Amino acid sequence: MFARVLLAFSLILSLAATGIASNPDSLYLVNHYTKQEVYIPMRDGTKLFTVIYAPKDKSENYPVLFNRTPYSISPYGEAMDFSFRRGLFPAFLREKFIFVFQDVRGRFMSEGKFEHMRPHLSKKQQPSQIDESSDAYDTMDWLVKNLSNHNGNIGMWGISYPGYYTSCAAIDAHPALKCVSPQAPISDWFFDDPHHHGAFFLAGMLGFFAAMDIPRQQPYQDWIKTYDWGTPDGYQFYMDLGSLSNVKTRFFGDSIAFWNELVDHPNYDRFWQERTILPHLKNIKPAVLVVGGWYDAEDLYGTFNTYKTIEKQSPKTDNKLVVGPWIHGGWARNDGDHLGNVSFEQKTSLFYRDSIELPFFVHHLKGKGELNLPEATVFMTGKNEWQSFDQWPPKTQSAQKLYFREHGKLSFQPAASDEKAYDEYVSDPAKPVPYTEEITFGMTREYMTDDQRFAAKRPDVLVFETEVLTEDLVLAGPLTAHLKVSTSETAADWIVKLIDVYPKDAPDNKWTREGQKMANYHQMVRSEVIRGRFRNSYEHPEPFTPNQVEEIELDLQDVLHCFQKGHKLMIQVQSTWFPLVDRNPQRYVDNIFEAKPEDFVKATHRLYHSQEQQSFIELPMLETAD
Repeated sequence: MFARVLLAFSLILSLAATGIASNPDSLYLVNHYTKQEVYIPMRDGTKLFTVIYAPKDKSENYPVLFNRTPYSISPYGEAMDFSFRRGLFPAFLREKFIFVFQDVRGRFMSEGKFEHMRPHLSKKQQPSQIDESSDAYDTMDWLVKNLSNHNGNIGMWGISYPGYYTSCAAIDAHPALKCVSPQAPISDWFFDDPHHHGAFFLAGMLGFFAAMDIPRQQPYQDWIKTYDWGTPDGYQFYMDLGSLSNVKTRFFGDSIAFWNELVDHPNYDRFWQERTILPHLKNIKPAVLVVGGWYDAEDLYGTFNTYKTIEKQSPKTDNKLVVGPWIHGGWARNDGDHLGNVSFEQKTSLFYRDSIELPFFVHHLKGKGELNLPEATVFMTGKNEWQSFDQWPPKTQSAQKLYFREHGKLSFQPAASDEKAYDEYVSDPAKPVPYTEEITFGMTREYMTDDQRFAAKRPDVLVFETEVLTEDLVLAGPLTAHLKVSTSETAADWIVKLIDVYPKDAPDNKWTREGQKMANYHQMVRSEVIRGRFRNSYEHPEPFTPNQVEEIELDLQDVLHCFQKGHKLMIQVQSTWFPLVDRNPQRYVDNIFEAKPEDFVKATHRLYHSQEQQSFIELPMLETAD
């Protein structure tokens, strides 16, 4: 997320400095649109700053495309620009809509107090009570009453945080809101962005909070200068930082209020439960297009759970899913033809924009064209082809158990009676397993397809793999790891990585970086972490009993991937993933954010795979036609 925020900042600042950007899309905007800046009053009297770009041609009425963001709607004033409007592309401009952008309350030029993931109020006790749903409703109500040349239809879209605001707007929606597209939407901050199953995503979030939450005097138009961390080497920086308790004493003090909230709520308590939007996605009236990327390190959880929750809680909603081989927001910022060393052999983003996104909005807002979108349009990685399904997960998939076996083997057959009971490794918080070989401060965009050979060489990473596949193996749907584990201490994290091992003679492609080879490449396909204290309850954590076997069930989220004939399927299991995830002390403490240096200890962890204690991965195998 932080990398995306920095990219947006740099674009905004450069465009603001030049006034009218010298690219053809912005010039088209200047020649064919007018710009209006207004303050729109909310029901509690707070005014939200809103920019409206309307076509100069008044010969017809146009629908509204609406975006709410905490990331600035600059350039402010007379300057006009369209190039950084994430999620829209030139065809939208030329198709002609009334584009409306809004700073959410408490951000940049809008009045009020900003609140991260403001709790939704399903029953408002007073007419003046607000949430993000009501702010969207009040804005749309103003627009339909005050804009000229509109056709009465509004559509809404947004990526990441704006995707969350889009989900909020769909709840108790204004009658004019005909369609929404939550794209990589935040949904629950205990499972996406800051946390994954309670484990804190350190590399991606420290810089994000530093950029987002330093107090400002309103109104303001410029982004603050964030911290100079003093080094590009995040691994060494975070090692030198030590315990997370040092973040406040060395950097934030009490200036970053949400950091203090994060520290005060290490478990899935009422604070986090109130900030998930998922339980409120009921009786959704607008048509929905949920969009996400397989390699979205921030909000993959939000993508699938927003779609699945609407399917479950609002079954009559016209709800569609699109997933491509993209990073967070990648469908809006690049061609989608590769990620790192991995080639997808086609410009997947262009297909999505031209064949799905624009037709979706044109059909629902202008009544033009036929829209025959399947329930799910999903890109199959590994085989590099788009697939259509009439439901997700597909009807033709069935769960199969892939068992961990002795000697580092994976098999669809369970362990025999005479097999070794377990494999073990020593996990040392003083020497954590890096999540990437890159020298980087934050979270790299490519890590979710990175070559994992470097990790396989570590003694604190367990490696299991199948024999060379004699036919294609396709996984379609949710993955779940069932691990029987123990530790010599009282706390541990568990990271599981699903990996596609290429053949020894696999050729390089045009994206293979210098000094690297695709022969025997260990491509990460899916990965996830769980903080072991939450193995039985996210709300009520508990320590491990030393050397006692316990079960870990870890949802690895969804995939659609083809392990091709001649490849191998590999699983890696480890307990550190640094500095992507903060270090677990391995000695149980009530709050890891307040752990002391003496709490960080070595521990011996065991993964069991005997006939009595079987560990396995539940794979969603797709039945394919011969």
